[in-house]
Amino acid sequence: MNVREEFDEWAREGRDKGMEERHWHTARHVLARMPVEEGDTVLDLGTGSGYALRALRETKDAGRAYGIDASPEMLRNARGYTDDSNVGYLRGDFEYLPFEDGAIDHISSMEAFYYAANPHDALAELRRVLRPGGTFYCAVNFFEESEETHVWQDMVGVDMTLWSRDEYREAFRDAGFAVAGQDCIPDREVDIPPADEFPTDDWESREAMVDRYRRWGTLLTVGVAP
Repeated sequence: MNVREEFDEWAREGRDKGMEERHWHTARHVLARMPVEEGDTVLDLGTGSGYALRALRETKDAGRAYGIDASPEMLRNARGYTDDSNVGYLRGDFEYLPFEDGAIDHISSMEAFYYAANPHDALAELRRVLRPGGTFYCAVNFFEESEETHVWQDMVGVDMTLWSRDEYREAFRDAGFAVAGQDCIPDREVDIPPADEFPTDDWESREAMVDRYRRWGTLLTVGVAP
């Protein structure tokens, strides 16, 4: 199954809203950090239900906002959730963006970049469409150091890129970005039961759950276009 087919199925089953709810705990902190100013043009890569764009419009007063996704069903749902004429949703691949050079002020990607068929080509394309000084905020919770997330590859029916923190920084620089920062944002809203309540249906130990949500959480890498 390819990315489009996988996420078309998720959208038809209503799992897009579940993704939004799970990722919002850390995504909201990522979006709050973005230096979006009134009227800026923003792009959300792998937009899913479109929640990141709606948040950037509501909290940052972004101007024109675009969401790219490979799944027509995800985009259909996102349009249904969005009552805003300044937000547009487009079907496309991360490696081929329908924008002119330097057309975008800021780009977000919330838990989607690891689905890129060719992540190096995707980064080069993102660099192309960003204006000088524009930023790419890339948030992922599937990465090498977060070992408790590695099982997701077997749970999702498509290939996923498993990079380390160092590999993200190196790939950003190879694509022409300056790496302005990188850190892990803990998920403090997920409740972690006391040790005597483990194992649970999903976790063998409390230590594993702490490692996933508190130690590693979501990896944020910030690239700036020179």
